Amino acid sequence: MKKKIFEGSGVAIITPFNDNGINYDKFEELIEWHIAEGTDAIIVCGTTGESATLPIEEHKSLIKFCVDKVNHRIPVIAGAGSNDTRHAINTSQFAESVGVDGLLSVVPYYNKTTQKGLYAHFEAIAKSVSTPVILYNVPGRTNLDMSPSIVKELSYIDNIVGIKECNFNHVGEIRNLCGPDFAIYSGEDANVLPLLAMGGQGVISVMANIIPKDTHELCARFMAGDIEGARLLQLKVLDLVKALFIETSPSPVKKAMNLMGMEVGGCRLPLVPMELKNQSFLIDVLKAYGLL
Repeated sequence: MKKKIFEGSGVAIITPFNDNGINYDKFEELIEWHIAEGTDAIIVCGTTGESATLPIEEHKSLIKFCVDKVNHRIPVIAGAGSNDTRHAINTSQFAESVGVDGLLSVVPYYNKTTQKGLYAHFEAIAKSVSTPVILYNVPGRTNLDMSPSIVKELSYIDNIVGIKECNFNHVGEIRNLCGPDFAIYSGEDANVLPLLAMGGQGVISVMANIIPKDTHELCARFMAGDIEGARLLQLKVLDLVKALFIETSPSPVKKAMNLMGMEVGGCRLPLVPMELKNQSFLIDVLKAYGLL
């Protein structure tokens, strides 16, 4: 039986910046806030954490900092993927050495490998570590969609324990092919409840950066059998989710956090500040939700 790293709400935590680089004091504040608000796991150096624009020294430093500050209170999962298998192995082995609870490994982008190549890539990563690995299928960013049949083959590897799936059309097939021990996490905040209803374990969430309690509660209500309560929360967040993805994430969620007084800084290039018309929409939605 595969051990699930977490169930419920995992925050794909942003990386706060200041003029000197990573704002570690602010990052520690965010960690403590998430734990207090009921977040079930922290995913550091993921897409929302701008891993693509973190030099490897910063990437590794942030992972270690997060592990040290969380100190086993909730699981820490490190984004350790790459389109370069050797680089992904190096980062994964480092993350394991500092004590992460899990690894999030994205489908390799740009190289345009085959499904067979995806198997070889993830097999090599998983065999290089003993830490549990969560696959990450996000075709909207990688331009490559990992098939459920390959996920099934990968699920036979002992420490590949689940997937963050951003193609909801795959969820039912993955559940049927991989069985109940294989964890499935939503990569889309608008589809948390549907994924849970299909046998999923939770969400790796962008919206949890600003509504951690509601994101946790959405999952917790479903798992406690309160389907109507979960449904009402899922419907409540839909406008907020739309606003958080009106431009490329994490630009909108960082703007929202700054508007809410969190002072997390902006995004690194090539991401740029939001257009004014989109900022206006975001502000209206935040006010309607009661966040401003």
